[in-house]
Amino acid sequence: MKIAYSPCPNDTFVFHALAHGLIEGAPPFEVTFADIDVTNHWAAELQGPEVLKISYAALPWVLKDYALIPCGGALGRGCGPLVLTRSGIEGAGDPASLAGKRIAVPSERSTAYLLFRLWAAQNIPGGPGEIVVMPFHEIMPAVRDGRLDAGLVIHEARFTYPSYGLELMADMGSWWESDTGLPIPLGAIIARRSLDRSSLEDWIRRSVEYAWANPEASRDYVLKHAQEMSPDVAQAHIDLYVNEFTRELGEDGYAAVEALLGRAAREGLVPPIDMADLR
Repeated sequence: MKIAYSPCPNDTFVFHALAHGLIEGAPPFEVTFADIDVTNHWAAELQGPEVLKISYAALPWVLKDYALIPCGGALGRGCGPLVLTRSGIEGAGDPASLAGKRIAVPSERSTAYLLFRLWAAQNIPGGPGEIVVMPFHEIMPAVRDGRLDAGLVIHEARFTYPSYGLELMADMGSWWESDTGLPIPLGAIIARRSLDRSSLEDWIRRSVEYAWANPEASRDYVLKHAQEMSPDVAQAHIDLYVNEFTRELGEDGYAAVEALLGRAAREGLVPPIDMADLR
């Protein structure tokens, strides 16, 4: 069976056992590493592996052909995307200063972008100017060097942005949680509807449980793909993004997904969906 997920520590930690044949009864899995913006488009175009990690924000475009797998993904609290600006510039702490400005985002079909657009509608009069899509690891250098006015960052950037001379303008996660009381839906695992999803859910859930029970087993695999991330930052990444929602989406998880996609549809940011298709 073919699967695609990112090289980020939370994904390699979660899927280490599945990728290495350590889950009894599971078939061999062939892994493709790809940025989530790539897998979002693969899913929308019915390309790539049968099982993919995508952004929850991309679900409305793919639910006809793919089912949401309620484990293995990333939801949580205190783990939202950040809006960053250069330290010391005029208006750095005032969202209104972003009106008409150039802002980098990692994907237009990402939860980060949806949260940003929903936040901006409340906080940036007239909205931002140009939205520039670029790989997430290029955003902080671009803001630091003055090529962009602000950047929306994800992943380990929340731990490393001060080293780039950047400062936090807004935490999309804190805003979302205070506004809704719900966790943030970030990355979803989806599978072709033709697959035996019950077995797949069982294999993924057992891979999550194996990772927790044997945290050192995946260490080399995680660091090999962690893009020169330090071991401490990689572990902080895992601690933040791998939690009980990774084992089981649960009612709070489904409620978070429904709230995000429902709001985004009302703002015209995603196509409306039948929420029953999520389950």
